[in-house]
Amino acid sequence: MRLAVLGFGLATVAVCGCSHGSNTANTVHPPQRVQASPSPGARVDPHIGAVAGGYLGFDRNDYPGDDTMAGLHKTFAFTGYWLTNPPGENANSWQGKRTVLKQEGWGFLVLANGRLDAEILKSRKQGTSPADLARGDASTAVAAARAEGFPARTILFLDQEEGGLLLEEQSAYLLAWTKAVAASDYRPGVYASGQPVPNGHGQTITTIKDIRSHVKTNHLHEIAIFDAQDACPPSPGCPMQAKPLSTSGEPDLTAWQYSQSPRRPEITRACAKTYAADGNCYASGFPSTFLDMDLGSSPDPSHGR
Repeated sequence: MRLAVLGFGLATVAVCGCSHGSNTANTVHPPQRVQASPSPGARVDPHIGAVAGGYLGFDRNDYPGDDTMAGLHKTFAFTGYWLTNPPGENANSWQGKRTVLKQEGWGFLVLANGRLDAEILKSRKQGTSPADLARGDASTAVAAARAEGFPARTILFLDQEEGGLLLEEQSAYLLAWTKAVAASDYRPGVYASGQPVPNGHGQTITTIKDIRSHVKTNHLHEIAIFDAQDACPPSPGCPMQAKPLSTSGEPDLTAWQYSQSPRRPEITRACAKTYAADGNCYASGFPSTFLDMDLGSSPDPSHGR
């Protein structure tokens, strides 16, 4: 994922997204973490991806290919899996791949692309409220999850690309999306920035803290959190020797994205040597498949097997 910085009032809005192929979560009350039983025929090895801090996984926009995925599963327990077109893409190459991945024993981090603030504002000017836009997008994500065969109670993570203190319309969209998913057979999650940004008077804010504040204040449904925080520290950079989830600075996470491809030079200077010369992160043995590196609280963070 790539973060660009835009100024919005007191907070900074950071853009984050998954590793590009062709183009270049929790709450105040943590969700129940019951490991779903793997489907019959799934070859699940509980030792794959297990590290001291949790379980290794990755995400990227483009599907790497069946052979590459089979090889990557020797290192990673779970993979990001897009239900919709990933950010900046015109197609979804992950569509229809769940069956083969489930049979190989992969765990899943199920993702659905959200809307940028400019898109929300444009839609509102055309007569569609942020909440109505979100409900339509949530319906699309739920339908895609069902079509892919994901079981009930799978966590669907909304990709909230812009971070910092959310604007009113962004909050309305995000909370309506998660509410709509919570009303379905699935559970809501959000991929959001855990990177502290200035919020005036010497204070800082993260998107995760802002979301959790809304949940607590308004007594809302639970939201699992997938934390995007690749600054070094707390991130170790690109190595497979991941640190515990608690190192990210956010409590009760479902997953932590601790490195992005390409790296952000301004916040990864201390761990620059852990990345390849081109600034990307690669798994050993796969020098042409760059990844975002993740750490999960379980080998199947979305409980999508």
